[in-house]
Amino acid sequence: MNSKEKIDVDIEAYLKEHENKDMLRFLTCGSVDDGKSTLIGRMLYDSKMIFEDQLAAAESESRKYGTTGEKIDMALLVDGLQSEREQGITIDVAYRFFATEKRKYIIADTPGHEQYTRNMVTGASTADVAIILIDARKGILTQTRRHSFIVNLLGIEHVIVAINKMDLVDFDQEVFEKIRGEYDKLASELGIPHVYYIPMSALEGDNVVERSERTPWYEGPALLELLDTMDISREETPENFRLPVQYVNRPHLNFRGFCGTIASGSVKVGDEITVLPSGKTTRVKGIINAGDVTEANREPYAEEAYAPMAVTLMTEDEIDISRGDMLVHTHNVPRVSNQLKVMVVWMDESPMEVGREYDFKRATTVISGHIDRINYRVDVNTYERMEVDHLELNDIASCRLTLTGPIAADAYKQNRATGGFIIIDRITNNTVGAGMIVDVASREGERFEPTPREYTEAEKALNEYIRIHFPEWGCKPC
Repeated sequence: MNSKEKIDVDIEAYLKEHENKDMLRFLTCGSVDDGKSTLIGRMLYDSKMIFEDQLAAAESESRKYGTTGEKIDMALLVDGLQSEREQGITIDVAYRFFATEKRKYIIADTPGHEQYTRNMVTGASTADVAIILIDARKGILTQTRRHSFIVNLLGIEHVIVAINKMDLVDFDQEVFEKIRGEYDKLASELGIPHVYYIPMSALEGDNVVERSERTPWYEGPALLELLDTMDISREETPENFRLPVQYVNRPHLNFRGFCGTIASGSVKVGDEITVLPSGKTTRVKGIINAGDVTEANREPYAEEAYAPMAVTLMTEDEIDISRGDMLVHTHNVPRVSNQLKVMVVWMDESPMEVGREYDFKRATTVISGHIDRINYRVDVNTYERMEVDHLELNDIASCRLTLTGPIAADAYKQNRATGGFIIIDRITNNTVGAGMIVDVASREGERFEPTPREYTEAEKALNEYIRIHFPEWGCKPC
């Protein structure tokens, strides 16, 4: 019995069955017309997760907009905007949900056009796995390199390279192996740890849900089988406890609790914790997990909580804890500083100005600050580093960020929740950028020294002049 039949028979039993399945989020990306939307449509269709009215609508729209003749245009099951259907492209990120016997999935279908790079960044920010589609006839293109860079920048460790439209090259193994070899070099250059390769035809369904007889030389799993069995767990230690405080719960004089969602690690009653950025310490007196309250169990108290649970913590001591603070284990404290080295993706039509005040929102913390230096902008087509004095729409750059006060932060590679932030225009209140923390100064007020490859030629010449003519000054970088 497939998922749709189970829903029709007993939806409560179906929901109970899927309640404890783990969730995997993945996105599809690649160049224009590589078949991203078609692939997702095929997965939904072959896994029987399309309802009759959706299928009927897709059949009708296929006759109007489709490019597949008498067949259903699978891309129309995903592309919902009128302009997307008329132009045959993806403009905005489209999210879809489906489930198999082993896992639940949230899919993000991202645009392929360069002008929609910011949309692709949005879809990638929450993904565990990236599926990069490559047209077997065209091989690796500029957009392939661009999306691979962004996927790596956003900390996605698992990349599936779907070499699509193999039916148009007669499922030639040499074509597959050539593209695989070229992407191996690209992945090695970027440092992507886990790469998988699948030859497929999203339009025909080869190696999407089931193994295809037309690729007898391919011994690996079909795409859905790979997703079902892939181990996406990250090394997580209980000591790496992070709880950004979202709300202080004070219903009456005898109770004060601190609410939030645990970003990483775990905490137990009796653990010593530190409040950042103040540095005050206390112990956990009690943990309330609302999910534990049932008719049979009216006591909401728990002895332990772990990510990603939403909990309320009570402390033994009456210390100042407010929204935006972070609770951590005392023996595992992140750096606290107002000086951060960050990677910024600019998402607004108006350029980013060095020195201009913006609001920065990280988890539950909102604080003002400014970019006081752009170290370099990355040309995501060639990976070349370029000197600039401002950022345009879709630019990605390494910057030095100065905040008006200290925050506790982790590097984005170690913790997405405490290492990522958005940039908000203080006048329009629009989200104008997103960023990833690369490093945190060891103390407030410390300024980062640029790495040698970030020096300008003028700075190099000046340092050399000082070293030769004024040795007593030392040779500190400018």
